Amino acid sequence: MRSAAARQLRALALAIGWLTLAGVVLLLGWDLWPARFPPHSHDALSALPLALIAVAWCAHRLGERPTSAGLARTALLAAAFLFWAANQLWPESPRATLFNDLAVALFVIDLWLVMREHAAEPAAQPHPEERADEDL
Repeated sequence: MRSAAARQLRALALAIGWLTLAGVVLLLGWDLWPARFPPHSHDALSALPLALIAVAWCAHRLGERPTSAGLARTALLAAAFLFWAANQLWPESPRATLFNDLAVALFVIDLWLVMREHAAEPAAQPHPEERADEDL
């Protein structure tokens, strides 16, 4: 039963992911042909993929049955995307700067947590750019 629910969540995440990609195509279409879109549609078109990918990521991670720490990290990243989406959707709002700053803070915290986790692991292979420096 557990794996059936996990498969359903992952399938839902992929479906939402496809909708997200369609939203990105529409957003880029606006960049190419803005006159073909309704006035002020860019705000919604830029917010939609950000909000959708936050939902897709949550569904995907829930399908993987993360630890409580993993679930907290998932919520942190999803919140960052949702605050970014809010900033895009309501750029004239008095809270737009706050939404943007919260998104920045959450993205920074998320990447810092990734770096901290990797710093605790034994060193693996050097990054490709580091190997290129050794060849010089």
